[in-house]
Amino acid sequence: MATKRLSLSVPLDGVSLREHPEVCQEAERLGYTDAWSYEVDAIDAFTPLAVIGLHTNLRLGTAIANVYTRGPATLAETAAGVAEVAPGRFNLGIGSGSQPIVELWNGGKFRKPATRVREMALFLRKAFAGERVVFEGETFRVDGFRMAKPPSPPIPIHIAALREGMLRVAGEVGDGAIINWLSAEDVKKSVAVVREAAKAAGRNPDDVEITARLMVCIDPLTPEVAMLQRRHLNAYLNVPVYKEFHRWLGREPLLSAMWTAWDSGDRKAALAAVPDVVVQDLFVAGTADERNAHVQRYLEAGVDTAFLQFISFDPDPAVRRARVLQAMREMSPKAAGM
Repeated sequence: MATKRLSLSVPLDGVSLREHPEVCQEAERLGYTDAWSYEVDAIDAFTPLAVIGLHTNLRLGTAIANVYTRGPATLAETAAGVAEVAPGRFNLGIGSGSQPIVELWNGGKFRKPATRVREMALFLRKAFAGERVVFEGETFRVDGFRMAKPPSPPIPIHIAALREGMLRVAGEVGDGAIINWLSAEDVKKSVAVVREAAKAAGRNPDDVEITARLMVCIDPLTPEVAMLQRRHLNAYLNVPVYKEFHRWLGREPLLSAMWTAWDSGDRKAALAAVPDVVVQDLFVAGTADERNAHVQRYLEAGVDTAFLQFISFDPDPAVRRARVLQAMREMSPKAAGM
């Protein structure tokens, strides 16, 4: 894709859903093109997009809806609801999530994630086309489901991917690949796998959109904030899927001390063992100009659509809100000269 897009990750910290229409209207005026949602332990991925879609012309996307925590038909129906609110503007991003979300929080089994995502994408294609779906896969089966009101046009399907197996699935069957928690330099390795898989599947590699969630620290870089960044990284990079991802990226020499300390139960040592270079690579941070330049490096490395997740560690909700809105303005496409 030739066009580069700068987008928001929603919901925005400190901004209620009722306020999102007004704030996202401002974001649209500032040149942002999309709003991509996420769900972990707060609000689901679909509701914010329905709210925003009613009041803006932004393109919308989930990043991601989990393929284990909703049944196939329910996932198709929920996506169709948002697509009706924003016809032609909604993209369904799906992914496997992680073991804690699937098993500890939702009572499922985190089994064969790449197969599950591939099968869900294949099912959704048929469902969105209005077909009567009889599907017998390795991870689920569907017998006779047909959407009474299939979305028009059919909803593009983007696939969240970390390592090679899932990146290949994205290249083979996805309209896009969603990547996150990686450096600008890492992007090249991930994108190459997607493009090669698309070509091998007989598809135009350039038709697969690469979207990336960028973690943007918007606090002044004090020693306390640096420690909180490390804590945030500890929480993610010790989750098995992210641990293996960063091994695949080649960070084991940098992160092995942190992983060893974490596995032994020494959280303080694990925190101290995160190298500065890892923090600097995985967080977009610094002054507005420095942050904008860092985002540009991701776009130059192969990201088509960058969506910015603004992170403030300040304990005061009012301060976090003010910093989010300031960052939205000073990192906008207009401010960045895009």
